[in-house]
Amino acid sequence: MKVLLVGNYKYDGATSMHIWADVLERELRRVGIGVESIAPRPALGKLHPSAHGVGKWLGYIDRFVLFPRQLRAAAARADIVHLCDHGGAMYAPMIAAGPVVVTCHDMIAVRTARGELPEMRASLFGKVLQRWICHGLRRAVRVVCVSRATFDDARRLLKTEKNLCVIPNSLNYPFEPLAAEEVERRLAPLDRLKTAFVLHLGSNLAYKNREGVLRVFAQAVRGMELQLAFAGEPLDGKLLRLAHSLAIEDRIVQIPRPDAATIEALYNRALCLLFPSRYEGFGWPTIEAQACGCPVVASNIAPFAESLGPSAALFPQEDEAGMAAAIRRIAAEEQFREQLRQRGLDNVRERFQTARMIGEYRALYRELTGKD
Repeated sequence: MKVLLVGNYKYDGATSMHIWADVLERELRRVGIGVESIAPRPALGKLHPSAHGVGKWLGYIDRFVLFPRQLRAAAARADIVHLCDHGGAMYAPMIAAGPVVVTCHDMIAVRTARGELPEMRASLFGKVLQRWICHGLRRAVRVVCVSRATFDDARRLLKTEKNLCVIPNSLNYPFEPLAAEEVERRLAPLDRLKTAFVLHLGSNLAYKNREGVLRVFAQAVRGMELQLAFAGEPLDGKLLRLAHSLAIEDRIVQIPRPDAATIEALYNRALCLLFPSRYEGFGWPTIEAQACGCPVVASNIAPFAESLGPSAALFPQEDEAGMAAAIRRIAAEEQFREQLRQRGLDNVRERFQTARMIGEYRALYRELTGKD
């Protein structure tokens, strides 16, 4: 069997999608499947490498004008084409050779374009782009949703479920509990982390709800020696002003764009991961944290209720007092912390191992091609 994996454009800013495609390629090769990987090559985009402004529009030319010819030629050599990110679903109708599979990681951008998410707005072209993506999803032979929650969104928005199925995501990195000495070695450069800390990993996008992270922490920290670590995108001016108004700015440590080894060490040392997202398709940081033995305090949105259930402390998004109380309890009660830790480890080991995900994709390829 020959599988063509179609990845993301280099400058699109979708780091997690690049990582996921790399994992898929590596693990498919490991089980003996022939894989070719391609992605839109930066040509004009090299003149202004960016996911915004001029760079974004040059990237559109690379992706939608120059790339399709290369894609069709590569697809002719494959038994099946797998578009690794639904953001490339518009390519599906362009491929005549073999079945096309698309992995749909979430429908957040589609919902934004339709005005369903008041915290986020789409441009006119963004709305056109999301309609184009939905057209491609309908034309794919199979759309693999990474959670049942994403499946439900896709079924409602696409008005069909005939080509939809669910294969839950797995870990993209072998996160695990580390020896204390190794954790301290990796975090030694972060000398501002002086005490126990609550961790958030992600970006400033509205649906990540970093405002909620700040408010929850401000309630939890009263009378306690805790810090708040933000790993990922640096806080913007609006968030920094909120931190100042809550009188917690001196407790915040920012860790811009850490590598996987540093993230693993942060999970290992954090008191807990605080993740009160408004919307997610899956939510990788929650299972990554659990794989390292880090308790998770999160919103009870559908993807988390599905993937975490009783293994985490879940609360309605608006129940910030409940989340703060859970953090205080984790800090004060060793038994409660250990209970969440063990439940999280068991959850990941039983449900989110990479071998399980690859086995399900392999079975899907076999079903669609008739080849082993």
